[in-house]
Amino acid sequence: MKLEPRRVEAFLRKPEGVRAVLLHGDDVGLIRARANRLVKAVAGGLDDPFRVTSLERENFGAIPAEMASLGLMGGRRVVRVREASDAATGPVATALSGPGEAFLVLEGPGLAGRSKLRALLEKSAEAATIACYPADARSLVQTIRETLGAMDVAIESEALEWLSGQLGADQAVTVSEIEKLGLFVGPGGRADMAAVRECVGDLAGLSLEDALFAATAGQVAAADRALELAMAEGALAVQVVRAGLQHIQRLQRARATMAEGMSAEAAARAVRPPLFFRRVATFAAALGLWSPSALEWAARRMFEAERGCKTTALPGDVIARNAVIGIAQRAARLRRR
Repeated sequence: MKLEPRRVEAFLRKPEGVRAVLLHGDDVGLIRARANRLVKAVAGGLDDPFRVTSLERENFGAIPAEMASLGLMGGRRVVRVREASDAATGPVATALSGPGEAFLVLEGPGLAGRSKLRALLEKSAEAATIACYPADARSLVQTIRETLGAMDVAIESEALEWLSGQLGADQAVTVSEIEKLGLFVGPGGRADMAAVRECVGDLAGLSLEDALFAATAGQVAAADRALELAMAEGALAVQVVRAGLQHIQRLQRARATMAEGMSAEAAARAVRPPLFFRRVATFAAALGLWSPSALEWAARRMFEAERGCKTTALPGDVIARNAVIGIAQRAARLRRR
């Protein structure tokens, strides 16, 4: 079943009535944060080896067995699957039709609307799907107010406007920055422009997605800075190049609509799922730079980088960084033409 937005918060606090949950959408940080909450709600923590099992995409076939296994120390087990794709559809269907009390948490960023895995879980009475997309301007402001309010911190209107313009589309990074501001000001305090600038600074909201959008728009320095922060926050090399390939493919789909007479800005606004409102201009700028053949080159560059991460002795971080910055440098050259 699809979980309605108004029911999400209550479900995250107390996930009952289903055996599996799929978190999907474009906001990778929000998917990760919600998955963490679900695991904690069921297992009491993220790293209990007796109650929490994490599976990567190479181990989808182990899902049914893990779901049927009993915890050695008692308590309900959690099976967490990162980077879930349609390749997991068969094992998940088998698990849901088989025995076991374990709770399955699937993280599926970028799954398409026609995804077989999404269709399976949306139709199942034993599963729930939760969409995780970037906040729009209104909900971003609301998130800032509510997060600071819970910490007994007020914020001036000018500072609120500036802060909402700085924060990115990654929910996890956004909340982290707001909480940092709340701790900086302290309970009973009021965040003004000086406090916001001092605490949040120029790195607010930078993420892997920021790096990829900046790279395809030819913003080399911004891409490098955002990628460095994303990796410092735990982004893995393979995750970087896979996200990069997905971003290039989204540009390819939008570029195809331009061949039918649509402008770059209109094509950017027509992207589905919709882009975070602050990213539309950057995406449109990239569409104006990259030809279909150039995007094909970029896609091959990312595919080769992923293969290099898996098959060569070179550090994966170096391979991923070279791929992203290489694309940024090519886009910068296209801008100068």
